[in-house]
Amino acid sequence: MTPVEEKVAEPSHKEIMEVLAGLLAMMFVAMISSTIVSTALPTIIGDLEGSQSQYTWVVTATLLAMTVSSPIWAKMADLFDKKLLVQLSGLLFLAGSLAAGLVSNVPQLLAARGLQGLGVGGLMALTQAIIGSLIPPRQRGKYSGYMAAVMAVATVSGPLLGGLIVDTWGWRWCFFIAVPITLVGLGMIQKFLHLGHTPRKVRIDWWGALFISIAASLPLIWVSFAGKNYDWVSAESGYFLLGTLIAVVLAVRTERRHPEPLVPPRIIMERTTTLAIVASIAVGIAQFGTSVFLSQFFQTAQGYTPTQAGLLMIPLIFGSMIGATGSGAYITRTGKWKPVMMLGAVALIIGLALMGPTDHNTPIWHISVFMVLMGLGQGALMQNVVLVVQNTVDVKDIGAASGVVSFFRSLGGTVGIAVLGAVLANRVAETSAVSIGDLVKSGELTPKEAAVVAGSGLDFNAMPPSAVEAIRHAYGDDIGLIFVVAASIAVISLLAIWRMPKAELRTTIAKQPQPAETSQEPAAD
Repeated sequence: MTPVEEKVAEPSHKEIMEVLAGLLAMMFVAMISSTIVSTALPTIIGDLEGSQSQYTWVVTATLLAMTVSSPIWAKMADLFDKKLLVQLSGLLFLAGSLAAGLVSNVPQLLAARGLQGLGVGGLMALTQAIIGSLIPPRQRGKYSGYMAAVMAVATVSGPLLGGLIVDTWGWRWCFFIAVPITLVGLGMIQKFLHLGHTPRKVRIDWWGALFISIAASLPLIWVSFAGKNYDWVSAESGYFLLGTLIAVVLAVRTERRHPEPLVPPRIIMERTTTLAIVASIAVGIAQFGTSVFLSQFFQTAQGYTPTQAGLLMIPLIFGSMIGATGSGAYITRTGKWKPVMMLGAVALIIGLALMGPTDHNTPIWHISVFMVLMGLGQGALMQNVVLVVQNTVDVKDIGAASGVVSFFRSLGGTVGIAVLGAVLANRVAETSAVSIGDLVKSGELTPKEAAVVAGSGLDFNAMPPSAVEAIRHAYGDDIGLIFVVAASIAVISLLAIWRMPKAELRTTIAKQPQPAETSQEPAAD
């Protein structure tokens, strides 16, 4: 296919914003569906008479389906009509949301959440592919900033909205609320989105999709059960890791041989993309992990209600919005992405590191300052990592390139939440056991009351006040460890960005829109 055939007419700012409004409306409810249930889960599981393992899987089912499906949607964006695909993913999400609000038991809810996740994976991958097909990289920074701001607000405001909805209308409206917004988004896409599509012979990489799905799913299933159903170092863990390794080997072999690979090796092996993948994993851990565990810190350690905990997350939302929109505007004006991403990585590391010494006595205003720093870093990195990779490929590969980075960011976030959660749970179990033992020795608790506390989980209503205080202090004093771990991982993202080749963003949608540019490209590189 010649560059002339791939050339896309650049739409006006008004036309871009009309399309973007519809995309971001659907993307907002899709992203928020992963976190809005966090504050509603106790009510949902109690109402549906579910178990503790099912409690975890209500969240994991969506994240797993989203992570596994995103590279498949991304590759399909390069082969089929993007408008049709984004509408299909929106309808899948809509159907999953309706089904989740109508379920009568937990297995039905898990199936509905999985269907939601398939739609979320499509909306995430396709939104980025469509933006990449409409806007040149130089101008894309500003619009990517809008997208990153929406993602950041959705990620950290979910618990707040979930608490308000449960208290006001009931938990089923956590799912029903997505329906009208998704319908509006679909209507705007139908009216305003007009993309050219050049048909070409399609050979779908079914085996690649299967092996990649297995390679992504097994680690997520492993970390969901490790430490609870079996030890981290055990035969069961070995089976999961061996299966993952075999799936990875088969996926690599398949992708190298297929004429239309799901994850093209030539894109993965490009230096900028490889380093962006490394950076995106660390960003995913920071993005998802901070919102989940900060909400738990405010509720469990500090005793705030779900609604109050959501309001206390506003500094993180504010920092994310400023970081996303500010970095996008700077990149659009200058064409330089590396300085602002380096600063974002530094801000993220500092914010996470400052959270390390946090305990139950740390003033809220200190934590708010740290959250602003974390938000600035997240906002400056989330979408700009994708933007840098998109700049290295032509428009015909924009979907695959975007999907690769999004896939690893989601994978990093999902695995990161599970691993950091296991670290926190083990640490709190040790600390609280010592504290409860001291209370028994001092006579403040009887052995029978201590046994009740041990079996109560986080049901503070079933515990004596002295035990409640001990467990709250344990969470408050131990949660800083996971932020230290996250800060250490964020250092890897800083090193990866530092090693990325410095290159200005191009001002055209296609990589080689006309033959005259061919002779200039080596000098630019």
